[in-house]
Amino acid sequence: MRIGLVAGEASGDVLGAGLIRAIRARHPEATFEGVAGPEMIAAGCECWEPSESLAVMGLVEPLAHIPRLLRLRRQLAGRWTASPPDVFVGIDAPDFNLGLEIKLRKAGVRTVHYVSPSIWAWRAGRVRKVRKAADTVLCILPFEPALYAAHDVRAVFVGHPKAYAAPEVVDTMAARAALGLQAPEIVTVMPGSRHGEVQRLGGILAEAMRAILAQRPDVRFVTPVAAPKLKSLIAGQIDAAGLVGKVELLDGDAERAMSAADVVLQASGTAVLEAALLRKPTVATYRVASLTYLLVKVFRLVKLTHYTLPNLLTQEPLVPEFIQHDAQPEAIADAVVALLESPQRRQSISERFDRLRQELALDADQHAADAVLDLARR
Repeated sequence: MRIGLVAGEASGDVLGAGLIRAIRARHPEATFEGVAGPEMIAAGCECWEPSESLAVMGLVEPLAHIPRLLRLRRQLAGRWTASPPDVFVGIDAPDFNLGLEIKLRKAGVRTVHYVSPSIWAWRAGRVRKVRKAADTVLCILPFEPALYAAHDVRAVFVGHPKAYAAPEVVDTMAARAALGLQAPEIVTVMPGSRHGEVQRLGGILAEAMRAILAQRPDVRFVTPVAAPKLKSLIAGQIDAAGLVGKVELLDGDAERAMSAADVVLQASGTAVLEAALLRKPTVATYRVASLTYLLVKVFRLVKLTHYTLPNLLTQEPLVPEFIQHDAQPEAIADAVVALLESPQRRQSISERFDRLRQELALDADQHAADAVLDLARR
């Protein structure tokens, strides 16, 4: 059995590696090839191109990379059309993979798209492209298969990998001890993992921390720095807000930092779901580049009442959200303080987040392997 894969970014690399291991455990003779990251390579995938070459974000930013990406897609389509794999799996990176899947499917290759594009959030019309591209869609959110069923697309909920990996018990005091934190209240602050995010949000969050301290002087903050190159930028924002000595900067270690917290304050994104899976009450905020925001508003690309995944997955929205112009330090600080002042509310949120973890915690690797092998046998 021969399987082609294209994974975009680190998250896709992790999913691909888990899928490879699950398939290889059942079919040791299986071979894997394509666009891969270090995790997939370690799991046994032959790498034709590193997955980081697809890691281009935003609406405007990717424009400069289009010629290179189109050239790579033509090369992959030509190679797999000339020598077809038993199944092709495109992992995330929908703007790249869906077009490739369409070409391969037309050539008779069975295709899987792993991780549904957020058709429920923005660019809902992409479902028509998915229908042309994929024999099967592997979904990590439980409400997605019903959306595809309405468009006659075969989709399977395989579970969310982060939920399956989340600990059943979160020991807050042990996390604090490991980090050397002794304050009575801890707020973990995460301004993002990319330079642009931190530039736009870091100063706002630093001012919010200062406003929180004005109301809760015993609070201490911890910030896990997502990448070494961001450390000086974040440190400068903290210094400008007069918070030197009040914020503990960590080199990574985000899960432990969130585990140690009473409340997490962070940039909206995947990390908000990670905090929820650790049962942590969270306040989320985000700002995009002005041009990107203008395009989203003018073309009505986003049609959501809530932006964070936990709020889309629970009946009651539990994560206060401050997006774009609403991302003001005082309002953000008030939301954090409200949670700090109500242990009962924090406990209620933690209990609902634990139920969410259980709802999402299927073994995604095994369920994804089931679906891929089922398609290969057809």
